[in-house]
This record gives sequence, structure tokens and C-alpha cells, in this order.
Amino acid sequence: MDFNSLITHPEVLLLVLAPLFFVCILLEWYFGDRKGHLPDNARYQLPEVLCNFTLAGLHQGADILTGLLIAKLYLWFFDWRLLDIQMGLSSFIALLIAQDFCYYWFHRASHRVRWMWAAHVAHHSSERMNFSTAFRQSLMYPFAGMWIFWLPLVVLGFDPNWVVFAVLLNLGLQFFVHTQAVKTLGPLEWIFNTPSHHRVHHGRNPQYIDKNYAGVLIIWDRLFGTYIKEEETVDYGITKPVKSFNPLVVTFSEWRDMFSEAFAPGLSLKQRWQLLFAPPLSNSDVKATEKRDAA
Repeated sequence: MDFNSLITHPEVLLLVLAPLFFVCILLEWYFGDRKGHLPDNARYQLPEVLCNFTLAGLHQGADILTGLLIAKLYLWFFDWRLLDIQMGLSSFIALLIAQDFCYYWFHRASHRVRWMWAAHVAHHSSERMNFSTAFRQSLMYPFAGMWIFWLPLVVLGFDPNWVVFAVLLNLGLQFFVHTQAVKTLGPLEWIFNTPSHHRVHHGRNPQYIDKNYAGVLIIWDRLFGTYIKEEETVDYGITKPVKSFNPLVVTFSEWRDMFSEAFAPGLSLKQRWQLLFAPPLSNSDVKATEKRDAA
């Protein structure tokens, strides 16, 4: 498939990159897992790997199905664009940087708005970190509103096909930060999201929670005060663990809990709103709740 075909059908980009992803997984499994060069929480367990691959397939299918509707919406907004941006090398680079900026805010909202966390939590629910963790995605992202964060790029004047291509290219590049095989990347750590930065992001250590939201560029975290360096060994996972390798349980457990809490009897409208859209419980909140329940 040539580049022009990818721009016309950007939804297939991750499928085109899939062989490269699988080669990286096999190499990490062989040299890191079988040869014992990586820690236990980087090892591949078949039930979890199968769960991760299934989640990736469900995510891809949901994106393709909902993409038809979202594409029409983007085209409608594109008719109201502010500029007529002609795509060339400089405008493509500008799009990549602008999309990465939008991704930072999408990712930050996905941790600070419970409605969006309900979709994103599937990605964080693994207590391991290896390349297969990157496949651990949710089919609920379109329902949660991920697509809203790219609308400003369309309204600004970037062609919707190019915007979707930039989004998926960004997600594809993020595959490579889901590993413990790479410690640090020297000076690149100042500018780019790296495995070290992203390991922090997947940590449930109190100081690591809600840090390092970067997609490709770590500069946004440095600018907006959400950056922290990897120092303490990362404890992977979430503060409310999902003890299951069932893809449906991983996908829907937080949605179930959120709706159950929000629509419980006797709550005010404000309380229901907060249960749906306020930040999810932090690590300290979870511990306080557990202590209160035990008492």
C-alpha cells in the first residue's frame, strides 16, 4: 500500500504496522522473557497476551465502525474551516506537533474525567509492562468522546484524512514506549516520550499517578507541570485492580461501577454528575475508603 492510499484510508495504518509490532513482541519475548533478561512483571503470560490481542481487535473494530459516522461529522466541520491548509512537509510537521498537543489534553482528560477514565482504564489495568500492553485498548473510546479532541484541527483547516492519519501514527509510535527492555535514551529524554517516561505513567506508586501524559513529545508534560522522572521502581497497574483476563470484564468493569454508583437511589443531581465526570478516585482516596469500610 502506497502513502497516498494510506492518507485516503488512514484507518488501516495500524494494520499496516502490525507486522512490525509482532516482530518486536517476538523479539522481546525471546530475548527478554525466555532468556531471563527482564523482570518478572515484563514476562509474557498467555492468558493476558490473548486478552490484550482480543482487546486490540475489539478496539480496531469499534474504530472502523464508528469511524464512518465520525468521518461525516469531521467533514461537516471541515466545511466551516478557518484556513485552507495545503499539505506539504512543513504543514505535515505542524499537524503532527498540533495533534500531539491535542493528544496530551485528551490523555490528561482520560485520567481526570471519570467518564473518559472508564474507557482508558482498560489500558492501565495490566500489572505487567511489555510490548503486548500497548495492544490493551478499549472499544469504548469513541463512546467516551476521544474524537472530540481532534475537532479543533479539522476546524483549523487540516484535512480530516490527514488528521486521522496523524492520530493513528501517534498511537502507532506509542507502541514502542511499552517496554522495560530500554532503560533511558540519553538527551532524547528531554524532548520525546520514552519507555522510561511511559513506565512512570503506568505506575500506581503514589508519586507516579497522573504523570507523564505524553504521546510522542514529553515537552507538554514539562510545560504543564505533569512530568516526573523515573526513580523508584514502578509498580504497574491501577489502585482498583481488575483481577480478570476476560476482555469484556476488563472493558466494562469501570463502566458498570460508575453507572451503579451514579444511579444509586438517594443522590442529588450534583452527586450523580460528580460520580460521572469528576476525577476518579486517587490512590489516597482508595486507601481512605478501604480504611473507612474496614472500620
